[in-house]
Amino acid sequence: MPEPSAESAPDRMRRDTARRLLAAAAGEFNEHGFDGTDTNKIARRAGFAPQTFYRWFLDKTEIFIRVYEDWQQQEVGILRKLLAANASDAKLVRACVAHHKAYLNFRRSLRRLAVEDPRVRAARSESRLRQIDFLKRMSGTPADPARLAVVLLQLERLSDAVAEGELADMGLSSKATEARLAELIHEVRRPAAGAG
Repeated sequence: MPEPSAESAPDRMRRDTARRLLAAAAGEFNEHGFDGTDTNKIARRAGFAPQTFYRWFLDKTEIFIRVYEDWQQQEVGILRKLLAANASDAKLVRACVAHHKAYLNFRRSLRRLAVEDPRVRAARSESRLRQIDFLKRMSGTPADPARLAVVLLQLERLSDAVAEGELADMGLSSKATEARLAELIHEVRRPAAGAG
């Protein structure tokens, strides 16, 4: 007899369906962007009939937000693992840039939708507040949230710029930018005495 806390087969199937739809949506958004993706493609990629999508999600924007939340959780997981291993600032930068690079089209859609869609804008704001909280914990000292917000926005935008090759387009090396990103991470990880 299964334990009361054990997950039932129908619960596992529901969880698996949602997980498969999210994974399919992440792939579609990253390959085709938000505008190039429709809910039918997501459902078919997950191995379901198109109407299955609407049993789980209200619309394409809702699943986009869920994919964004998953993306952010993945990034935090990567950073936590590296921080636990006492990785260098440069290694943290390379991990951030690689994570941004792996989701180029998704990130482009995110930047546009955060301006155009109030639900995505709200989700991005909530995400950034969680990221600022993560940076506070990373520093281990009381830190000014406004200062951390500036650092976060610099880290995010510069990671996207390196990932997208913007610096190369200008004939500049991304190495200097990666070094600056490492300095920003260093400032958060090891705040100056008396700062905060």
